[in-house]
Amino acid sequence: MAAEWRYIITDMICRAGSGHIGGALSLVEILHTLYYRVMRVDPSNPAAPGRDRLVLSKGHAAPVLYVALAYKGFFPAAWLGTLNADGTRLPSHADARSVPGIDATTGSLGQGLSVACGMAKAAKTNEQLHHVFCIIGDGESNEGQNWEAAMFAAHHRLDNLIAITDYNKFQIDGSTDEVLGLEPLADKWRAFGWEVFEMDGHDWDDIYSKLSKAKAVKGKPVMVIAHTIKAKGCPLVENTAGSHNIRVPDRASHDRYLESLAVQDVKLPY
Repeated sequence: MAAEWRYIITDMICRAGSGHIGGALSLVEILHTLYYRVMRVDPSNPAAPGRDRLVLSKGHAAPVLYVALAYKGFFPAAWLGTLNADGTRLPSHADARSVPGIDATTGSLGQGLSVACGMAKAAKTNEQLHHVFCIIGDGESNEGQNWEAAMFAAHHRLDNLIAITDYNKFQIDGSTDEVLGLEPLADKWRAFGWEVFEMDGHDWDDIYSKLSKAKAVKGKPVMVIAHTIKAKGCPLVENTAGSHNIRVPDRASHDRYLESLAVQDVKLPY
């Protein structure tokens, strides 16, 4: 399944001519686990009041979220072939106005966690029982607004808020260590009053185990640091800063990306 999703995401971005392949491919197993094993959602009623929410703060990774939602049944998978094309309902960044199942429009880095805090606080105020999940990037963690949100969530004891850091160790300008080091990342979140777990973001069992433990935490918000590989599964750009946003100028480049995946017999749904 993961290989199939990575093939489709790569094809979507190549058809569009460019896109953020690195941050999308690093989230495949996490998004699948959330939508198929952890979150309470109903594709037939995307706005159900009691549903769990997901804020993809790193909104440029939207292609993987689109694939997760389409395969879950929120909208026809045929839409996936229109990523960022004229007239599409799937723009390059997550858009709650046009895509069923997306809970917040994102792309302005550093703001998603604040949005998720607001959702979680509203749920507490209204005595609702759902969880709010939020995925932030490691490069995005350079933004100060995240740390303001971290203080807010701990102060209000938002134990219905579970944030996940996609810690693939790269951002657009280089490695996170080169640009602005995050370590000791887990200790920083603990110092802000959060419960912290770490997991292998590509290990199915570890992902499910840590997210299940996160849901059981009481009295404080949870940060799950997911150690991932940027552009996992795409050998041409895997584990490089250059995968942040690729350009695919022609059909030959498109074919080269798909062939590099070494995946057989994937039937595109569009």
